[in-house]
Amino acid sequence: MGAWRPFFVMATVNDKERQLQREITRSVSQGLPGVDVLAVELSGRERLCVYVDAPGGVDHALCGRVSGLLGSYLDRYTIEVSSPGIERPLRTRAHFQHAVGRRVRLKTSSGRSTGEVRAAGERSFTLDSLTGEPVDIPYDEIVRANLIDEG
Repeated sequence: MGAWRPFFVMATVNDKERQLQREITRSVSQGLPGVDVLAVELSGRERLCVYVDAPGGVDHALCGRVSGLLGSYLDRYTIEVSSPGIERPLRTRAHFQHAVGRRVRLKTSSGRSTGEVRAAGERSFTLDSLTGEPVDIPYDEIVRANLIDEG
């Protein structure tokens, strides 16, 4: 019975992050058109990190405006709004399309992998894994994925 608890907790956190991603993306896109919510990550029960990007880049003022839109979450979470940084999060087809040819690190519902993004399809992307074998990974199995800083 103890072996099921970590999976259940992980699945619950992933489901909650996906729900928050949808809600927060909707709020941000309505309040700040052009700002892209790349990822929403829970770290602990009460801390929420929202990664955003915008055509002109991300600065403190933009992070403050995004934070202002998320005031309704402050009764449940401490909120951090951040730029994607060098190891930007990847979650969607568009993110992986921009990452073709780049190395990524990811965690899925079935394990962890590192490799180069070969292609980004409609429902999955192809990863050239460290073993040399291409692997198709459905977007909906992604728990975390980030570019690897190779510089």
